[in-house]
Amino acid sequence: MESRVGPGAREAVFAQLADAGRAEQVAQRLTDGIVLGVLDPGERLPSEPELARRFGVALITVREGLGILREAGLVETRRGREGGSFVVHDDAEHRTILTARLRALAQVELSDMAVYFGAILAGIAERAAERASDADATRLAGWLDAADFGTAAAARTNAGGFFLELAVLSQSARLVREQIRLQAEFGPLLLLGLDDEHERADASAGARRIVRAVSGHRPAKAREAAGALVASLGAQLLAAKARVERGGGIDEH
Repeated sequence: MESRVGPGAREAVFAQLADAGRAEQVAQRLTDGIVLGVLDPGERLPSEPELARRFGVALITVREGLGILREAGLVETRRGREGGSFVVHDDAEHRTILTARLRALAQVELSDMAVYFGAILAGIAERAAERASDADATRLAGWLDAADFGTAAAARTNAGGFFLELAVLSQSARLVREQIRLQAEFGPLLLLGLDDEHERADASAGARRIVRAVSGHRPAKAREAAGALVASLGAQLLAAKARVERGGGIDEH
């Protein structure tokens, strides 16, 4: 799968960590990048020193984090001149990881997460409609036209990419940073609903409504469309949580 995400999605994965002392945080951030599809199967990760610099952690913390990923079967390390740590594609393993995260979070936590994500994205959309130039809006529309929502993996990658592209158009460094943080932390869970074909179609349509509002410089409409899109994704997330609590899988419908 060819990724359509812009540099913002990768920036979200490799943004500095708030807790600089925990290998688990390194492992979680890279896991989310793999599960969300920002890091492609077979991709070589940045070197250990480069990861340490980007995350703002010690080299030993990165090594321990990569060790956690190797044990989980998400990366493999190869020696030699062309060596390094490479992403392993295992959709069943990704499902297991996300199911465990859903079990660990209470329904009220998931609901609160979706509400906060929606509030930030609504603010981003509103600001983008106020500030984006016609050329910026045209580029965003073109980006979305080229984005694939046909499969679950592609939809998760491109929905996340769209959120970050939209954040850039807000021209607010603070909002961009917060969207990057939220997406790195919550994106893989919030976008679980895109396993469903109808939800993928709804998400694509919702993104187009946002683009139309931004293009028309209608801030209230952009805010409304962004809030509605995240509310729909949040409802699907809570439905997945309910299925897991009943002993089913996250993608059973």
